Amino acid sequence: MKEVEVAIIGAGSAGLYCMSQIKRFTDDFVLIDGGELGTTCARVGCMPSKVLIQVAEDFHRRTIFEREGIEGEEHLSINEKDAMEHVQDLRDTFVDRTLSNSIDLLPEDKLIESHVHFIDANTLQTEDGDKIKAKRIVIATGSRPVIPSSWETFADKILTSDDVFELEELPKSIAVIGLGVIGLEIGQSLHRLGVNVTGIDQQTIISGIDDAAVNKSAIEIISREFPLWLGHAAEISQLENGNLQVSAGDKSVEVEKIFASMGRRPNIDKLKLESTGLSLLENGVPVFNSHTMQLGDSSIYIAGDCNAERPILHEAGFEGRIAGYNIMQDKPVSFKLKTPLAITFCEPNIVSVGAKLSELDENTTAIGEINMAPVGRALIMGKNRGLIRLYADKKTGKLLGASMACVKGENLAHLVCWCIEMEMTVHQMLRMPFYHPVIEEALQAALYNLKSKLDIDETHWPLELQPM
Repeated sequence: MKEVEVAIIGAGSAGLYCMSQIKRFTDDFVLIDGGELGTTCARVGCMPSKVLIQVAEDFHRRTIFEREGIEGEEHLSINEKDAMEHVQDLRDTFVDRTLSNSIDLLPEDKLIESHVHFIDANTLQTEDGDKIKAKRIVIATGSRPVIPSSWETFADKILTSDDVFELEELPKSIAVIGLGVIGLEIGQSLHRLGVNVTGIDQQTIISGIDDAAVNKSAIEIISREFPLWLGHAAEISQLENGNLQVSAGDKSVEVEKIFASMGRRPNIDKLKLESTGLSLLENGVPVFNSHTMQLGDSSIYIAGDCNAERPILHEAGFEGRIAGYNIMQDKPVSFKLKTPLAITFCEPNIVSVGAKLSELDENTTAIGEINMAPVGRALIMGKNRGLIRLYADKKTGKLLGASMACVKGENLAHLVCWCIEMEMTVHQMLRMPFYHPVIEEALQAALYNLKSKLDIDETHWPLELQPM
């Protein structure tokens, strides 16, 4: 039996960030992973999806050439094989960089390439039957795409984020089922590369947008590119020609493939967590403290997608650092959570920052907004569609949250998120300089609109000005 101070189960982003903290205190640890190394982000998530999005956006730009006086748009075409090879080449680069800066630097005895399960709260067993005794254990096993068991009969027709980037040729038609972050990003990219795409979701919102006005704007813009069928679950049957018939409500379409993007499932079902004696939720996830990442008062911690709480890379890294630090302390420290930030990299970017509108009291909350249509920089780019909505406390002017569907939302989101994290007010934000002409002027306009909704009396000078 191998005995160590710490065992980290999972070599993804959360596990690697966790390891970086643990190494500050001890070199008596092992990193355990039985899957493909290189992190979900680099292999099948954040990075290859953004490459595909960039290729699709570059090719789609040709649709505005005539308006700009650029000729020859009709002669442009996409070489699917070369495009996908480019995605794969950059994907491999990201994976190699991740491995070369982490796992490749480990001595051989620090990495155990095997799936494991718990024998008890301090003992793990590998697939070969070897046992590992650890005083402290971190669970960072990540997640995997959800695929309904009823779809097994046509599994060869289903794509997920785990395999879409391996394609050499794109299907002629596809139904994207699930219009969350992954479904929208991949669905729009495939459409722009020439695939006949139909987007389907049983919900009436896309990308998890909580603000009805922003949701409506996003749906109107994206549905101009490809159809979005909302509010009905998809039903699928196989046709004699090998294709699939996909129906939702009173609508139906024949497609070659399905892209399943109905969420991700925590990779905890094979860990035999019941052997630890810990309390488990109905979904099998152990009860944990999100400020310390500790499971009960045990010596086991959890981080990343496997806890099913905030499946976003920067949150996984944050949780990994907390777990790695706390697991080496006599008493864990409670850390303040980061301001929530979620970005969908479709066009327009769909963003949620801070408190959601449904979480706020409508009687004490002011809402400011700006429609992107008249925004100069967006008009120049040919992307002046969408909406920005900001939420603030009426009496104090403190910024609380935001939702937006607009060009460069990924950048505006960070500005808003940082301001919320710093507990800034609307007036303090308006004291910041805004250059002209930039997309940030849209944020400035939304702030002025929000300012007019506050229950704050102006002094002799405007509160957005700062006297010496």
